[in-house]
Amino acid sequence: MTGRTSRSGTGPGPREILEAAALAFTRTGYEATTIDGIAELLGATKGRVYHYYRTKADIFLDVVQTGMEEMIAGVAPIAATADISSADRLWRMVHHHAGLMMTRNSFQRVAVQAVEMHRLQENQAHREAYQKVIALRDEYEQMFADVIDEGKREGLFRDVDPRLATKPALGALNWISLWYDPERGDYATVQRVANEYADFIVNGLRRSRT
Repeated sequence: MTGRTSRSGTGPGPREILEAAALAFTRTGYEATTIDGIAELLGATKGRVYHYYRTKADIFLDVVQTGMEEMIAGVAPIAATADISSADRLWRMVHHHAGLMMTRNSFQRVAVQAVEMHRLQENQAHREAYQKVIALRDEYEQMFADVIDEGKREGLFRDVDPRLATKPALGALNWISLWYDPERGDYATVQRVANEYADFIVNGLRRSRT
């Protein structure tokens, strides 16, 4: 991933650093987050962070990429399932996405906001990493668009533009990461919210019965 060094050693590793960084970026935002702040949350020295990462931007982009890859890894198998209807697949995809917004809140909140942070393209390595993030986002959106398009062709969904319909659906889902408080939620709450969003989005696309 971007900017990570190849050194190894004892103590917290890259994964632990990313967990702490995701929390730091969520709490204070990109500009106010410092390497010192990440190290404090990590319970280590900032030298430990620099052992793996050169800059704050490198860490940020790795957090974003990790969040995007988690979403794709969870949704892709559902989208590819052949023995259930497109409507059922979309419901499960939405449900999974909503769950990630709550159970992996820090990573997903950072990932949601990062795609608009064009200033991160300050050098060639960061530009390449940023473009990879955009490519991952496009890949993810296309999975939803493809399932919506299939549902439209099957007569399950209204005659919508699949790519256009995907935008507000994911926008509503991504907003969960901004209002949901993972410290106050529990499993039942996560399931209830995910169910509500899945019903709302899929039913909003269904053809009228009249």
